[in-house]
This record gives sequence, structure tokens and C-alpha cells, in this order.
Amino acid sequence: MDVNTFYALFSATCFTLLGLWWGVVQRHEEWMRDLQLRGIVGGVYVSFLLPALMGLFAQIGGTETPTFWRVSFVLIAIIGLVSTLRLLRSQRHAPVVKGPLMRNRWLVAVVYALVAVVGAVPELVGPLGIKPIQAEAVLLILLILMAHGLVWEFMIGAAKKSERQPQDGHA
Repeated sequence: MDVNTFYALFSATCFTLLGLWWGVVQRHEEWMRDLQLRGIVGGVYVSFLLPALMGLFAQIGGTETPTFWRVSFVLIAIIGLVSTLRLLRSQRHAPVVKGPLMRNRWLVAVVYALVAVVGAVPELVGPLGIKPIQAEAVLLILLILMAHGLVWEFMIGAAKKSERQPQDGHA
């Protein structure tokens, strides 16, 4: 598959997932009233938005202007890394069931760091026999895969939390 086609489909998919997430959040207003859950909801939002933006910048820069996509990937990855670390720090005691992905959310920070490193020093992927923009595509796929898993675990945890709480305010 052509790299530009991949990034076009990837960005469109990420923006679609972002729109679907908005729909889910609208149905669960209680998530926005709970400070810790609101942080996780925002983390999911960023998990779909930042890769979508990177995909758009990859289409603009492509292989003709690699500096453009590389700089944008580094900057967006730094935003993703900082956001993830802040979320991890604030969510240590989040009131959701923590499955294997929720317990290992630090891997998201690692992947964002790798995206920034490949963008800053693309020759590192030379020994792999692939272009830097292809290596970035693999890393972005990993980010979205982890985001899907985190959404699943969050929604299961949030459902379990709401089962434990009285629905009508009576004990």
C-alpha cells in the first residue's frame, strides 16, 4: 500500500473513532462529573486525536518534504508523551477496574517517545530496511491498538463501578 494512502485512511479512521467516542461520552454524563474519570475520558480523546493529526501531517509532508512530517511528529509526540505522563500521575488511584492495559499505560508513553525519536533521528530505522515514515506508521498503529484496548478496559471498569453505585440515589 502506498504510504500516502495509508495515512489518508489512518487519519480518517482516527477521526471517525474520535467522533464515536464523543457519542459514547454524551451518553455517560456521569463520567464528566467525576474528576478522575474525566481525565481518562480526555486521555482517550487525545489517544485518537494526536495520531489522527500525525496522519494528516504525514499526508501534507509525505516523502517529498520529510522535514515537515518529521517536525510535526516530534512536536505532537512530545504533546502525547507529556499528556500521557500527566494522566498517569493523576490517575494512579482511578476508580476503574485496571486490566492489563490500564496497568501498563506507561507503554503509551514509550511509544510516543519512540515516535519522537524516529522523527528526530530517522536514520535509526535504516538497519530495519524500512523508511522512517513507515516505521512511524507502525508506531501509530500500536498507539491506536493500545487506545482501543484502553477504551475497552475503561468502559468495562466504568460499567462495574456504576453497578456498585445505587442508581436512584438510595442505598
